[in-house]
Amino acid sequence: SGSSIMPRKSTWPWIASLVLTGLLAAADSSKPPLGLDAYLPTPPDNPLTPERVALGRELFFEKRLSRDGSVSCATCHDPELGYTDKEPVAVGVDGQQGTRRTPRLINRAYGKSFFWDGRSASLEEQVLKPIANPIEMDLAVEDAVELLRSDAAYPAKFEAAFAGEPTSERLAFALAAYVRTILSGDSPYDRYLAGHETALTAAQRRGLELFRGKAACAVCHVGPNLTDERFHNTGVGWADGNHADEGRAAITGASADLGAFKTPPLREVALTGPYMHDGSLETLEDVIEFYDEGGEDNPNLDFDMQPLNLTDSEKADLVAFLEALNGVVQEGP
Repeated sequence: SGSSIMPRKSTWPWIASLVLTGLLAAADSSKPPLGLDAYLPTPPDNPLTPERVALGRELFFEKRLSRDGSVSCATCHDPELGYTDKEPVAVGVDGQQGTRRTPRLINRAYGKSFFWDGRSASLEEQVLKPIANPIEMDLAVEDAVELLRSDAAYPAKFEAAFAGEPTSERLAFALAAYVRTILSGDSPYDRYLAGHETALTAAQRRGLELFRGKAACAVCHVGPNLTDERFHNTGVGWADGNHADEGRAAITGASADLGAFKTPPLREVALTGPYMHDGSLETLEDVIEFYDEGGEDNPNLDFDMQPLNLTDSEKADLVAFLEALNGVVQEGP
């Protein structure tokens, strides 16, 4: 999906580096799953330590960080569902519905920007926004910090992690540290690239060739995390001469960014329907059909959105390949 200009059959210069050594720059000495870069980007002021990650995990599941104690980060980012949920759009306190699909949190340590419109530049900036959002967790960050300070157990845990009491910055740092450890790899796809020729079925191998070639998926879904981290207009949400959601343009103010949304990574994608920023496509088959038709025409449609003319068997092979991107998910200290 999208308009990243690059060769469609040679977008994989990183394949030779997929079998990596080195230690995960995290809270323990385990390696990242096969297929991911061994270097885990971590800001100097928020190093991954066992104490920070463990605290972040506890806070991730803490429902008291919502106004009425009904939802936590994990309510929408369910570990059993690829760290998203099954709802077309996010559902917060009092059953309030947002306008966008809950993104997967997998491999966000490698992310360049966050949210569908890229409004946050770091995990530390991103993680507090759902807490304060009135249609998500609806709790002022100041109130969340006061709750943690008055709790019987949390102050000692913050002291162990940060040598200080709970603050908004430390709350953000702990949550971001935990999210950085949520990693997915070691899929049949990764094992195939590492030289295990039988890791993919014949249908999945055909699907991989389509992914790189005729179907043009690799124009945007590139690199170990299968995303270019850029923003593209595929026509999703265009109807009656308007974009239902401005997308990236709401952040940049640029008319060229109308209806553009960030390319999602594809790991664990078979677990995580519905799809697209608005949850409007229910199945992988629906997604492939949408792209096969060239998306939805609109004034800002990406140049590379063209009809693909895939056969029914080619569509089935693509689905088979996408299912091969489900792998091993690891998290925590």
